[in-house]
Amino acid sequence: MSAPSERPLRAVALVCSLKPSPAPSSSALMAEHIVANLRGAGVQTEPLRCVDYAIAPGVEADMGDGDEWPRIREKLLDADILVLATPIWLGHPCSVTQRVLERLDADLSTTDADDRPVMVGRVAVVGVVGNEDGAHKVIADCFQALNDIGYTIPAQGGTYWVGEAMQSTDYADLDEVPEAVAATTAALARNAAHLAGALRAAQYPPYQ
Repeated sequence: MSAPSERPLRAVALVCSLKPSPAPSSSALMAEHIVANLRGAGVQTEPLRCVDYAIAPGVEADMGDGDEWPRIREKLLDADILVLATPIWLGHPCSVTQRVLERLDADLSTTDADDRPVMVGRVAVVGVVGNEDGAHKVIADCFQALNDIGYTIPAQGGTYWVGEAMQSTDYADLDEVPEAVAATTAALARNAAHLAGALRAAQYPPYQ
């Protein structure tokens, strides 16, 4: 098995759409655009649509009784980068996103050999879509939670698209991605890959 420093960086994209596969999803498309840019930076990627799994409510690493979060958690522990893609609903991250963050909360108290929370040293970025305002607030909410859990946020680590308020156009309906959104998504991926490489080379100091 390759040493961690020798293998390619890895990213897992958690798509928090309310729609199960294979339904078209703007959140899934945003995640696809982010991971495409990450692949261009040499990062191995794996997207997962969260509603395709039985993620039980709770704040433990394993809630038992058919809970499939542990399968997802193992992938996150093996990854260097988390991509969190969420729609805006009622001005907030959707309920699936909140459940993911609540499950990640368990890893505040799960520590490594140096007493660091296990997610410390990993990078997280956020992609948001919606047809109303609120992207900055949703990104801020997700950033705060992810940083509390131990993830590091890169410069310009959020990207988003929101359509006109009170209208029905979705990100997936666009003929092409607006230039400003594409440029922001590309910067997010470059910075995330750079930061993940830097943290792999020099982990945060021990907490002991």
